[in-house]
Amino acid sequence: MPKKVVLAYSGGLDTSIIIPWLKENYACEVIAMIGDLGQQEDLEAARKKALATGASAAFVEDLRDEFITGYIWPTLRGGAVYEHKYLLGTSFARPLLAKRQVEIAKKVGADAVAHGCTGKGNDQVRFELAAKALAPELQIIAPWREWKIASREEAITYARAHNVPVEQTTQNIYSRDRNIWHLSHEGGVLEDPANAPDENMWQWVVSPAAAPEKATTVEIGFEAGTPVSVNGKKLDAIALLTLLNEIAAANGVGRMDIVENRLVGIKSRGAYETPGGTLLVTAHRELESLALDRETAHYQQILSLRYAEMVYYGMWFTPLREALDAFFASSQRRVTGSISLALCKGTVSVVSRQSPFSLYRTNLASFTMTGYNPKDAEGFINLFALPITVPQEQTQTKTQAAHHEAKAR
Repeated sequence: MPKKVVLAYSGGLDTSIIIPWLKENYACEVIAMIGDLGQQEDLEAARKKALATGASAAFVEDLRDEFITGYIWPTLRGGAVYEHKYLLGTSFARPLLAKRQVEIAKKVGADAVAHGCTGKGNDQVRFELAAKALAPELQIIAPWREWKIASREEAITYARAHNVPVEQTTQNIYSRDRNIWHLSHEGGVLEDPANAPDENMWQWVVSPAAAPEKATTVEIGFEAGTPVSVNGKKLDAIALLTLLNEIAAANGVGRMDIVENRLVGIKSRGAYETPGGTLLVTAHRELESLALDRETAHYQQILSLRYAEMVYYGMWFTPLREALDAFFASSQRRVTGSISLALCKGTVSVVSRQSPFSLYRTNLASFTMTGYNPKDAEGFINLFALPITVPQEQTQTKTQAAHHEAKAR
């Protein structure tokens, strides 16, 4: 039995009831680790709540800069988007939280770590793969796989019985996860994909219908695939993403409603608000269209798909992910420049693309035949068509031979 457990704590419903549950069922000391990922919540209140509900200590860790520069930016450079839509806001947050959780466990001499992830979700895998990679000697406790609580309604009942204050009610049942990159919503009416999300569910991005009629233009600058400026002004990572979040959210940009394939094999439905991230992914992709050669761009699409899967599956601390980072560090060397976007009532359109490494040549792209000999195309087409024409010639030869043989009879 573990004597000291570090719990990844958010102050939400699940982790709030885990503190008394661990003390009841393991008779252990519980230390809460609260990661500040820019979720814009009162983390000092969460710290006090953890202590009030039985934790012997509670740490609030400012992880915002590391989160953006060490997890979000590499994923952005990799062009990683899961199943065409999901911008991985929860996925790449979990490895960082688990990493800091393990560091604290080692610091305080804990012999176990715990998390509040359900037995049906992806997050349990993300937390535990990170812990196994960084500290395989630590025991992992996952209460949702042990206790008899079977629903969020029962979790609320447990909380009330143990005098644990929670915000959720049977009417406001959504499970939410927020950080500086996104805000996710699961549960409630979303569990039936036939239901449209309630408008009052959305908390960050304004309704496109209520957004300003006049478009807002924003210019995003990149250096080697990394965002560095907004509207020509250099900003640090936190300030840059915060500003883009404000601009996009005010213009109704960044809402997404998805049915996705979980790692455990279940299809789930979630709604996501990723305002600044939507702008960054769009701008980065457009800049790549200028600066990457065709073969690199096409091959990168294959690796981007694999990178997205690895992030989603929780395989952050792996040799392959590190190797893919090395590839993208090389491929992104030319992805420098700026993209201007127009935002209007939930839509995003490209206004301008500029790069000192642009491979676009007006004299080649225009209809004027300058810098290009059209006669060269004939030989190229003949060679390119060989895989098509050779089988056809063989078929014609065999057909003619058969015809002559039949005629000779």
